Amino acid sequence: MLLVVGRIGKPHGIRGEVTVEVRTDEPEARFTPGSVLRTEPGVTPPANPAPGPGVPFRVPAELTIEAARWHQGRLLVAFEGVLERDVAEALRGTLLTVDSGDVAPPEDPEEFHDHQLVGLAVVTPAGERLGEVAGIDHAPSSDLLVLRRPEGRTALIPFVKAIVPEVDLAGGRVVVDPPAGLLDL
Repeated sequence: MLLVVGRIGKPHGIRGEVTVEVRTDEPEARFTPGSVLRTEPGVTPPANPAPGPGVPFRVPAELTIEAARWHQGRLLVAFEGVLERDVAEALRGTLLTVDSGDVAPPEDPEEFHDHQLVGLAVVTPAGERLGEVAGIDHAPSSDLLVLRRPEGRTALIPFVKAIVPEVDLAGGRVVVDPPAGLLDL
């Protein structure tokens, strides 16, 4: 499974650097010189200029980070082979991904990556199936499990120990003890 770690934004300067909208908790680990990031297949930037006369530009399947630095709260990245602003502009909007198999599991047993939770069955402590985890919403106050109910609607469950007492990755389930009415909201 591919995990999105960033999205290329506008160029910065004239030498091919781009801004990157970071979508990972560990930017220092993902955006180090020499790291190879995959690009989302089929991304076609709105303006796709040619890097030279008569040579159409195509977003490569992978980009290698040459340098990365923080500037005024934004991550600036230089990719190998991207040496001018026009090529950097052609990369705008491209999603940067890594394979979930290349991501080390968290050291804290109470911490999980989103991709580990998505697809797990959600059950009550008595074993009644409530649905499955469709995603994680990272809200300001706490993370929320997005529960896809069997009838097709969704419910949001605060991902806190009092409501989610157990996450059993090996068993493929999340135990949820929701307060009355929570799943009806």
